[in-house]
This record gives sequence, C-alpha cells and structure tokens, in this order.
Amino acid sequence: MALSRRSFKQLLLWLIGGSRGGVNRGKIIEAIKDEPLNANQLCNLLGVDYRTVRHHLDVLEKNHLIVAVGEHYGKVYFISQDLEMNFEDFEEIWDKIAKRLKNDGRK
Repeated sequence: MALSRRSFKQLLLWLIGGSRGGVNRGKIIEAIKDEPLNANQLCNLLGVDYRTVRHHLDVLEKNHLIVAVGEHYGKVYFISQDLEMNFEDFEEIWDKIAKRLKNDGRK
C-alpha cells in the first residue's frame, strides 16, 4: 500500500531526522542514489561496521525506502521507486541535518 506524499515525508522525518541511526541511514541513501551498492561496499565507503550497515539496510528496506536485487552477500541495493518519486523531501530533510551537524562540528 502506497503512502501519501505527506505520510511518506513523515516517515522520512522519523527514519532520517528523528531516530537514532538516522545519519547513517541518510548516508546510505546518498551513497546508493546514483550507484547501487552491496552491504560490504557500503561498509567500506562509509567506514561503518558491517553489522551496523546491515541493520540500517534492513530498516530502510522494511520501510520501502530501498529495494534489494540478488541474494545473500550478492544483494545490491537501490533506492525505491517511492523514494525516487519523493526524493526532494529526502533532500530537504538531509540538508537540514547536514547543516545541524556542520554547526555541531561533526561531518
């Protein structure tokens, strides 16, 4: 069942802006937007523990923000069609988070 645009934005706000781990989830979305990657590639790119990456991929996939193609270690992740259609909402939220992190002195 597809979410309304408002509901989808609220989901993004919760998963990216309002919950623990949102920054890592945002980084994962940014990383796979233009180049589909597997969990190991994301781990190396982001410098995050493999189990942590897998956890965030599971959360994003469960909430229909990403989709996986393949099986087991060969799974490659793409942003979902729903996220692609509402990507400007993600960018708006992500820009606010990036500014806040910059002001806090974090990357």
